[in-house]
Amino acid sequence: MSFFSLLNRTPRWATLIAGAVFGVALLSLLLRNAMITGEATTLWTFAAVNFTGYLFFIISPVEILYVHMLGDDHNVTALFGLALGTALLAQTADYAIGRSFSDKVIDTVIGEKKYRRNLLRIERWGGWAIFFFCLLPLSSPIVVLVAGMIRYPLLHVLLFSSIGLALKYGALILFFRA
Repeated sequence: MSFFSLLNRTPRWATLIAGAVFGVALLSLLLRNAMITGEATTLWTFAAVNFTGYLFFIISPVEILYVHMLGDDHNVTALFGLALGTALLAQTADYAIGRSFSDKVIDTVIGEKKYRRNLLRIERWGGWAIFFFCLLPLSSPIVVLVAGMIRYPLLHVLLFSSIGLALKYGALILFFRA
């Protein structure tokens, strides 16, 4: 039995729970040294956490870690660049997954209702929907996944994502670092 046929037969709630458990386990592994020893989180740990947080099947509010990192003595420009770069890299992976998976597999993972709602947003608003959802925590990976499924141009996705993410992370710098 292949992974995709197993995924098609697995209830959506089980898939979501498995993704959340995987995400929490991965994030805990990456952050355990900082939590146990009290050491500051490194930029490389942040990059790994931020990347995984932008994958559609892992639920992680990475903006909280970003704000925490702004309070440490990290280079703000490097932190901003890592946040933007790793988020765009993960969103490119989300787009590729959406483009390559069948509608049935994606329906199993995110649900038909959520898929249709995001599809209508992208069809109606195009890149502006991607831009807006990149400003919000936790919401852009699914929109980018759906954009890949409907074959929305990748360059447009990356352009609107870049602008939205840059504004979000820049606003967090102004608000929490000033």
